[in-house]
Amino acid sequence: GEEYALAKPRFFKNKKKVQDAHEAIRPTDVTHTPEKVKPYLGDDQFALYELIWKRFVASQMKQALIDKTSVNIALGDFIFSATGSIVKFPGFMSLYKPSHENRAGEKEKITLPGLLEGMILDIEKIDPKQHFTQPPPRFSEASLVKELEENGIGRPSTYAAILSTIQDKGYVEKIKGYFRPSELGFIVNHLVVNSFPDIFNVEFTAIMEDNLDKIESAEADSINILEAFYKPFKKELEAAAESMLSMKATGLPTDLNCPRCNTRLHIKVGRNGHFLACSAYPECDFSSDYKRDEKGRIIILEPPSKKISDKKCAECGKPMVMKRGRYGTFLACTGYPECKYTESVSTEEGGVSTGVSCPEKGCNGTLVARRSKRGKTFYGCSNFPKCKFAIWDKPVQKTCPGCGAKFLVEKSTKKAGDFFACLNRECGYKEPATDN
Repeated sequence: GEEYALAKPRFFKNKKKVQDAHEAIRPTDVTHTPEKVKPYLGDDQFALYELIWKRFVASQMKQALIDKTSVNIALGDFIFSATGSIVKFPGFMSLYKPSHENRAGEKEKITLPGLLEGMILDIEKIDPKQHFTQPPPRFSEASLVKELEENGIGRPSTYAAILSTIQDKGYVEKIKGYFRPSELGFIVNHLVVNSFPDIFNVEFTAIMEDNLDKIESAEADSINILEAFYKPFKKELEAAAESMLSMKATGLPTDLNCPRCNTRLHIKVGRNGHFLACSAYPECDFSSDYKRDEKGRIIILEPPSKKISDKKCAECGKPMVMKRGRYGTFLACTGYPECKYTESVSTEEGGVSTGVSCPEKGCNGTLVARRSKRGKTFYGCSNFPKCKFAIWDKPVQKTCPGCGAKFLVEKSTKKAGDFFACLNRECGYKEPATDN
C-alpha cells in the first residue's frame, strides 16, 4: 500500500566498494510475487525466490517506527533497569525481518506497561542470577570472512585464497570447524609483526585497498602509490634482514624463567621442531618441550621418563626406553646404535593411535596422529622410520563398500560438508559423516 511506499526510490552507496564486482540478485519483474510463482517452483526454489523477492522489495519500503523505553527503578541502594520497545509502524519489517532479530544470545524484546516518573511499584519477587563473561569464540571460515569484510581487508575474490593460505602454510589448524593457531603461527606472527609494524595492521591493509580503488577510478597515480609504499617498506625489509631474531641461535624470548638458573627461557627451533631453551646457554643447557593453553600461554612439559620400559624390542629383545623426537614421544631400543628399532606411543604429546591398521603390505603397524615441523597434524605409521606411510586426512575404521579398502578418511568441504571418502582415486566412494 501507499503508506509503505517511498516517495522516491532509495539508492545505496557502497563506500568501501567491497562488492562492486558482484552484481546483486534481484527479481526480473517485481509483480511476480512469491504467491504467483509458487505453483511453478519446487519447495527449495520457492524458499529462495521468496527470500530474494522480499528482501528486494523491503529495500524500497519505508523505515519502521519503533518506540524504545528505558526505565530505572530504585530499590534501596540498588538500581534496576528495564528496556522495552513497541513497534508503532512496521514499515519494511512487514516483509523482511533482519536476521539479527533471531540470533541466539540476543536479549528478549519485552513490552513495558505504562509507567510514569515517581510511580511506586510493588515487588512481587527477586530472582537472583549470576552470569559470567564468556570469551569470544574462535574464528570459523564464515566469521573470519565477516571480520575481513568489516575491516575492509581483501575482496570476495581473495577470501578463499586467504583461508587456504593460512591452513596450507600451517599457521592454523581447523578443529571442529574453528581455526586454532599453531605454534608456527604464533612464532611467525610475532616475528613479522615486530619487524613490519606498519604493514601488519588492519589500517594499512584497508588504506591500501582504498588506494587501489583510487587507482582504478583514476583518482590517484599508481607510481605515486607504489613509491609511497615501497620506500618505507624497503627500509623495514633491510632492517629485518639484519635484526630479525634467529630462531636457531637466539630464539624468541618468553615470560618464563629457567627452573635451574632463573634466566629467561627462549623458544628455539631445531631439527626436531620447536622447544624451550635457557638463554644462558652454554653455561646452562636446560631445554624442554612445551605447549600452549587456550589463551596462548606457554606451559613447560615434563620430559618423558628415561627409565627402562617394560616393553621389549621386537627385533632384538632388549628393553625399550622412552625418548622424544621430531614427531613426539616414542620408544627406542636400548641396543642403539646396533639396533635402531623404534615404536610410537599413544600420548597427548606423542602420536595418538587411530586404531586403523597401516595399509602397507607386510606392515603390522597402526596409523597414529603426529605433528609436522609446521605444527600441522598428519597421520603416519607407528613403525616409522621402518614404514614411511603417511596421509593428511584422518583415517576412520570403516571398510570401503566400493573397493574394499581397509579404511576411509574424514574430509570436509563447503559444498558437501563433512563426509567420509575412499583414498583410492579410481574408486571415488563417498558417504555422509556420522558420529559413529
